Amino acid sequence: MADSSSLKTTPLTDWHRAHGARMVPFAGFEMPVQYRGVLAEHEAVRSRVGIFDITHMGEIAVTGPQAGAWLDGLVTNRVAVVAPGKVVYTAMCRPDGGVLDDMLIYRLGDEDWLVVCNASNHEKIAAWLVEHRPAQGVELEDLSDGIALIAVQGPDSPALMGRVGVLSDRTADMAALDFYTALTCDGPGGRWVVSRTGYTGEHGYEIYLPFADAVAVWEELIAEGKDLGVEPIGLGARDTLRFEVGYCLYGHELAEDISPLEAGIGWAVKLKKDAFTGRDALLAQKAAGIPRRLVGLALDERGIARPGAPVLHGDEQVGAVTSGTFSPSLKVALALALVRAPVDESDLSVEVRGKRLACHVVPFPFLPARTKGDPRAERNLPA
Repeated sequence: MADSSSLKTTPLTDWHRAHGARMVPFAGFEMPVQYRGVLAEHEAVRSRVGIFDITHMGEIAVTGPQAGAWLDGLVTNRVAVVAPGKVVYTAMCRPDGGVLDDMLIYRLGDEDWLVVCNASNHEKIAAWLVEHRPAQGVELEDLSDGIALIAVQGPDSPALMGRVGVLSDRTADMAALDFYTALTCDGPGGRWVVSRTGYTGEHGYEIYLPFADAVAVWEELIAEGKDLGVEPIGLGARDTLRFEVGYCLYGHELAEDISPLEAGIGWAVKLKKDAFTGRDALLAQKAAGIPRRLVGLALDERGIARPGAPVLHGDEQVGAVTSGTFSPSLKVALALALVRAPVDESDLSVEVRGKRLACHVVPFPFLPARTKGDPRAERNLPA
């Protein structure tokens, strides 16, 4: 457990503490893991609307005439071809195909890009970009220490977003905001970016805004959403929500020793595009046969399969759990596991606290995403 005095805070940390959040260390930050409880907060997002402080995420501005082409050579998906206002989910790989991070890349203007990376990988990705930046045509600026990030998620999120004062004159634009698109606007403290990407499988939005604007907007969302049953949501429910719809979590389904093809995000790997870092290794892996694959498991006996739990076929270990929990929506214990491919799906079990629990393979996402057009809900599509 990290010393709280060494942890970073967000503009909303004092608010979280004052409103009873249970605070925990996470990726170098002091973050709220829950308020009322994971199950209640999970249900609030699935049925109404919840707001998340995810300011711990990393934001790096990439600008210049060569920015798009350069980014295209660093990531697995196509980014240079997208129009301003579009957002792309992608992976950034090492030369051997291992994943440095999965991330969102926003094209905000012709030469204006924003790389949004996971908090745990922020320093690594920032250093990787600096190391590989060309001599000219690309400028980098790490904005992470000045940008707050608030996510608004749930079926009632459109109604709540329509009550945010700064966005009141952008009602039509907000209504037209498709999945994986973004708009910019002027806020009191500077530029805001509003997007629809989500990490819950529900309709939702993200607001990137200056630190100075964060508390006022957070409190406005709470006040304006009272009749909608809005609640602040911690990282605990964020994880169960993403798990049910099968979204990868870095350090679990993705890592430097796991390729994006093994993790089932082949749809975000464009092997037919021009060279990108890791392409040759991924082509070779695909040609030889992808050695592992991510599968969904349902436990047939009482228990929870936590990350790292061995997956057994008979007496032989064939893989390990990457994420596992009791699904609040489906009321069953489920897991994601990285297993040897191919594997006989009969006589499978997971080892939990020295005891083998029978399980069977089930399709995932376990719960279909309710956001139309979400590519992350499609598994193992051809690269």
